[in-house]
Amino acid sequence: MTEHPRPSRRTDVIVLGAGIVGVATALALQQRGHAVCLVDRNAPGRETSYGNAGIIQREAVQPYAFPRAWQAILRVAARRGNDVHYHLRALPSLVPALARYWHASAPQRYAATVSAYAALIRHCIDEHAPLVERAGAQDLIRKTGWFEAYRTPAAFDAAAREAGTVAAAHDLRHAILDGAALAREEPALQRTLAGAVHWQDPWTVSDPGELVARYAALFERKGGVLLRADADTLRASGSGWTVQTADGTIDAEHAVIALGPWAAGLTQRLGYRLPLFVKRGYHRHYRVASMPARPLLDAENGMLLAPMRQGLRLTTGAEFAHHDAPPTPVQSARAELLAADLVRLGPPVEATPWMGARPCIADMRPVVGRAPRHANLWFHFGHGHQGLTLGPATARLLAELFDRDTPYVDPAPYDPRRFGG
Repeated sequence: MTEHPRPSRRTDVIVLGAGIVGVATALALQQRGHAVCLVDRNAPGRETSYGNAGIIQREAVQPYAFPRAWQAILRVAARRGNDVHYHLRALPSLVPALARYWHASAPQRYAATVSAYAALIRHCIDEHAPLVERAGAQDLIRKTGWFEAYRTPAAFDAAAREAGTVAAAHDLRHAILDGAALAREEPALQRTLAGAVHWQDPWTVSDPGELVARYAALFERKGGVLLRADADTLRASGSGWTVQTADGTIDAEHAVIALGPWAAGLTQRLGYRLPLFVKRGYHRHYRVASMPARPLLDAENGMLLAPMRQGLRLTTGAEFAHHDAPPTPVQSARAELLAADLVRLGPPVEATPWMGARPCIADMRPVVGRAPRHANLWFHFGHGHQGLTLGPATARLLAELFDRDTPYVDPAPYDPRRFGG
């Protein structure tokens, strides 16, 4: 029997990528009356959005800058800490983006980026809140903040002073806890630390992948279409775009690239040379007899303990490597040793650590807006460490630009055209 090709389906917008950024984009456009097809090769929230620390970071007004002090650079180069690891063979291809990252981290340029970044961050809770309610995800959310903890008094004192300055400038709630106060708040800790900054505004998520899945289920309940597809099948078709899915061809007038770390490959194929690079990261869950009440960052070691539904999640800092290079979870092994000094760890849940990649832009600002050289193509990626935090906030901005409405924040700092055509 001859198989006939499946007829193509028509929609207004194809959103490529079903992580938090893509799902939030689909919901924002849907809410404005657009028919949206969301496509991904995997189920929603199972890649980068699954593996983060699970914090909606209202306090994260300062993106991670490239270190400027030579002592800090030498420490990274010598691999003396656990916050940064790198593959030597990957560095030559990363040098152009890292050079731009270093340039953008100069004090005057960085101050402008903080201003632009903070303009979005201040809306992160307000943009998540209605989605959490509509998606029935309240059971995943805690509104008690998190701890930025320090082992040495000197580091703690410096962090406490800095926290006060940042909190005053950006209207953030925080408390400074000495070692005894932190021990009272977190009896699961088996040693006394110097102290911690308690950031009180952020919400924490006990299963970030599940949160994204529930947002995606809300999108489908409201009539959205979710299909499996490879984003590399995106092709221009007349004035619009097509994608090949498991259910046939999807045609749309518009397409939004929201592929996180995979945006680099597709945008390069389309002729763009954006300073997008990845920072890989690892996590692993452990069974514990006494779970910490809030996420706790061991700030001097770049390791975070996050209470999750799957167990206590230990996350690592950044690994600079090729996206598709084999895992080298040396940071994860060190994190286990560091965590065992703080809490009584049980056996790991997974056989090996999970690995993911953060999509980073050299100037530390996400890319949100119309593609410079292609009609009806939109870019929405490059959120670095803050995809979970910023996804709904930048999705709202993109939807407003899409409909030519007055944007609720100045879109210029995130415009793709800042890198030229």
